Amino acid sequence: MKMPAVKYQKGEKVMGRWPGSNLYYEVKVLSFDSMSQLYTVIYKDGTELELKEQDIKSAAGFQARSRSRSRSRSPGRRRSRSRSPARTTRRSSSRTAAAVAAAAITDSVPSSRRETRLKDTLETTAPENNSNNKHETLEEKQKEENNTTTKVYETYLEAEPEKNQARYNLRRRKDDGAAKEVTAKPEQLEVEEAKKAVAPIATLTTQLDFGGKLGAYFWLLFLPAWVLFLIIQVNLEDPSLANFPPPLPPLEAFLDAQALAFVILWIAFQAMLYILPVGKLSEGMPLMSGERLKYRTNGFFAIVVSAVVVAVALHQGLDLTYIHSHFLQLAVATFLIATLLSVYLYVRSRYAPQEQLALGGNSGNVVYDFFKGHELNPRIKDFDLKFFCEMRPGLIGWCLINFAMALAEMKQQNLEAPSNSMILVNLFQLLYVVDGLWNEEAILTTMDLMHDGFGFMLAFGDLVWVPFTYTMQAYYLVRHPNPLSFPALTAIVILKLVGFYIFRKSNSEKNAFRRNPSDPKLSYLKTIPTATGKSLLVSGWWGVIRHPNYLGDLLMALAWSLPCGFSHLLPWYYMIYFIILLVHRDSRDMSECRRKYGSAWDEYCRTVRYRIIPCVY
Repeated sequence: MKMPAVKYQKGEKVMGRWPGSNLYYEVKVLSFDSMSQLYTVIYKDGTELELKEQDIKSAAGFQARSRSRSRSRSPGRRRSRSRSPARTTRRSSSRTAAAVAAAAITDSVPSSRRETRLKDTLETTAPENNSNNKHETLEEKQKEENNTTTKVYETYLEAEPEKNQARYNLRRRKDDGAAKEVTAKPEQLEVEEAKKAVAPIATLTTQLDFGGKLGAYFWLLFLPAWVLFLIIQVNLEDPSLANFPPPLPPLEAFLDAQALAFVILWIAFQAMLYILPVGKLSEGMPLMSGERLKYRTNGFFAIVVSAVVVAVALHQGLDLTYIHSHFLQLAVATFLIATLLSVYLYVRSRYAPQEQLALGGNSGNVVYDFFKGHELNPRIKDFDLKFFCEMRPGLIGWCLINFAMALAEMKQQNLEAPSNSMILVNLFQLLYVVDGLWNEEAILTTMDLMHDGFGFMLAFGDLVWVPFTYTMQAYYLVRHPNPLSFPALTAIVILKLVGFYIFRKSNSEKNAFRRNPSDPKLSYLKTIPTATGKSLLVSGWWGVIRHPNYLGDLLMALAWSLPCGFSHLLPWYYMIYFIILLVHRDSRDMSECRRKYGSAWDEYCRTVRYRIIPCVY
């Protein structure tokens, strides 16, 4: 079948209709998606939107039409009260503004640049931090022109914060001259708009992460090799990097049936706790279909029960130092389970409906989709595989391994109690995990749950990477103790508490905006409005630096590493890895936000100057 010709070419200057209005502005065509039949265009202020063909006019034809009206304005000319896509004005909300916003929302249509669009549709973050604006909709009326009366509504900000979370995209209207007012029940708008804002057919992913298809091959090989290297190297008598590469143990030392049985038993035990009808049944964010999945958020209950069971097992004579002596075999066994799970996930995703596929893991390349995750929320009945792996066996297993390392240190160093360094590492990381499980509902608004598919990347990260690399400080201290003076111990504790406070406070602000941006308790926070209808938070911790949660995380990571001293580099691996990870995330967020928010993002960067560390970076 011959594909229809594209009317407007890449780089062509055309006139594009601004969302919710009949005003046209000069735009440049960036690309055309043949599957969705949408053009991606960029306005002069840097805002990128996706428009249908009927919402675009050639510049020559538009000018000819404009000259035929004696009193019409050219798109490039503004009246004293007109608004460009980059300009917004704050007004008090009103019923009229709410009706205009509802009309603009109802007449908007799904875009199809899926990954970016769904983030804009479903997320309310804090830069990461954009929250729905508490200011309002702008309404303008054009004057009568040549016996033609046309009402033009320019909707830049939301009249009701929870009602419009979709990125503007346009469709054909029955009456192109007037915005039709509609009435919708407030409690229905969010779900209805999620349904309309996301088309039910997932297009192929074109923007690939992690080095694309070749990168997927690299990470599939590198990640398991790196975990094995850390375990073998840190266990050496002298773990200095001068002894790289470490001698490889014999092949039979990698596999152990008892270790595999232990891992399977642990995962099954956590699965049993997960399905128990205990704890809150939480509602996730709207999916592509507008549906909200239910999640059993009983992670705190699970870790408490796990602690009780471990205590009973110790009383019955279970030797938990087995975890230290068989750490390599346990890691390999968990890797095998994560790999088999990933294969199952990819095979079942081939039979999943299109609307259930992940936006970023639908490239058409088997290896890339296997690595990134092809299906968004794979479930066996009500058992959500991604949510379970994200929060249970690896995260709680992290604490179990740390505790086992403390017992192993006492055994190997002939101590009656763990060293101060080991106690600090155990307590600091236990606090981090318990806080995450206590606030488990917050993970439902994260990138992992909302956007990333469940494939090898998350399965390996949740089951292998977290429990077997984040425990590296405790594993190191078993054979390489590091005494701490009282002043050093006090300073490390203070550092940890400061980092935890910043981390928890900033994340609480962000999650509150995601869940309920119209909460009166948050009305005092300042924001910068954007042309997409959202706003950028410039108050609280998010007004000090752009990523305060990153700063808190880094301070806590530093507190985890300091008890290990400075004799070797490997116990500082987590700190080094985390700095690289967060700087990369910040760079990615900067380019994405500048593309989405145009001049508003530049204003935000001038207001909040520093990215992660105040007065430094």
